[in-house]
Amino acid sequence: MATISITVSHDPIDSGARLDALAGADPDCGGLASFVGQVREEPGLVALELEHYPAVTEKALQTIAETAARKWDLHRAVIHHRVGRMEIGEVIVFVAATAPHRRAALDAVGYMIDLLKTEAPFWKQVHSNKGSHWVEARDTDRDAADYWTDQIASEDA
Repeated sequence: MATISITVSHDPIDSGARLDALAGADPDCGGLASFVGQVREEPGLVALELEHYPAVTEKALQTIAETAARKWDLHRAVIHHRVGRMEIGEVIVFVAATAPHRRAALDAVGYMIDLLKTEAPFWKQVHSNKGSHWVEARDTDRDAADYWTDQIASEDA
């Protein structure tokens, strides 16, 4: 049974410390993969702000991590997502997985980050030097999630 860790917090994410905590935690795992998403600089961007509905968001992230753990036989699945206001360069999300082999860990991390972009209820507000506005998920995010859904469906068939 995989160890699953889900955190949604206003606190800054120390991705280096989180990765260090996973390195060597599962000596029978040869694969440790991670993804760190951060606020990227764009023309006029001042900050991003994420809001969520705690119980629903955490349940969605838990479901995503559990699915990844089952599908790729993970030993650990980690999703740490930040909410609140974040400035350029700040970490928004840390996703990681440990597995006996690298491909499983890499694929699981890809799956988790792509699915959380469309399946986890976060609302994103962009603050720019021209004002603020809410944004929807992009078509590319939906396409990435659909890729994994199709992969799993075809393998289960």
